[in-house]
Amino acid sequence: MASTLLQASNLCKSFGARRAVDGVSLRVLAGQTVGLLGPNGAGKSTTVGMLCGLVRPDAGEVMLDGEAVTPDAMRAKRKIGLVPQDLALYEDLSAHENLRLFGALYDLKGGALAARVQEVLALVNLADRAREKVSTFSGGMKRRLNIAAAMLHDPALLILDEPTVGVDPQSRNAIFETLEQLKREGRSLIYTSHYMEEVERLADHIVIVDHGKVIADESPAGLHQLLPAQAALRFELATPLQPLHLELLRAEAGVASVAAGDGNRYEIGLTDSGAAVALLAWLEQNGYRLVHFATARASLEDIFLNLTGRSLRD
Repeated sequence: MASTLLQASNLCKSFGARRAVDGVSLRVLAGQTVGLLGPNGAGKSTTVGMLCGLVRPDAGEVMLDGEAVTPDAMRAKRKIGLVPQDLALYEDLSAHENLRLFGALYDLKGGALAARVQEVLALVNLADRAREKVSTFSGGMKRRLNIAAAMLHDPALLILDEPTVGVDPQSRNAIFETLEQLKREGRSLIYTSHYMEEVERLADHIVIVDHGKVIADESPAGLHQLLPAQAALRFELATPLQPLHLELLRAEAGVASVAAGDGNRYEIGLTDSGAAVALLAWLEQNGYRLVHFATARASLEDIFLNLTGRSLRD
């Protein structure tokens, strides 16, 4: 079994009277990718802040490769690369200049810095745009440069906080190709996202937090065992579902969840696989033409909604 790289134990953090994180524990093995999921306000961002030493916990500890991670522990923090949700780049500098600046903050210099800049630019497929100002980059290119900056000092653990927010499908795929390359190299990753399909594609292990507590800590296969046997109906329509029909569909018998994907694609979580035929008939009766449909097992989104509830969060 792989050794433990990071161990977070009983992390707690309050802001005034509000307990943002309440006894969160998790671990990351060497070479493992852990998906960290939770609704808005669940405590993910505060947890990430404590994991990388930016936020001091009220209680509990984070150990990385045998060293405590705290705001003052510079040596331990240097073993972590953080890709923040908010872009951390200088728009008036080129990609190359940004990376040289960030590299200097990690005491990289001379030939070692020059070589590392070239390596991370190649990793994120930006070598041909290295001399261009970041202000001319698309959102996806900026996200990829953010990953390059986090990898400059060759960290043992890369933490990515919503790294695909606001990017198009092509850029999301390019980011994933980069992360999958890092996985093949044996890198350890923590990945937070609101996109369930991203976590399903990347993560070896998934931790779900809600109301500041861990409510699931399982492999993807283990998570599926937390639900009763459930099926899913996936389909594509010639035209999108109208909002009223979408709500009516959610209320149909046998429907556990309805999720909209790219284009006119949808996925319905079913409590009874026998309901699929009736639902397809319902769509046709309401004037929708099916382009394609298939049945499958319950998705991670079905499991997530089942564990955290379906009500909106602020």
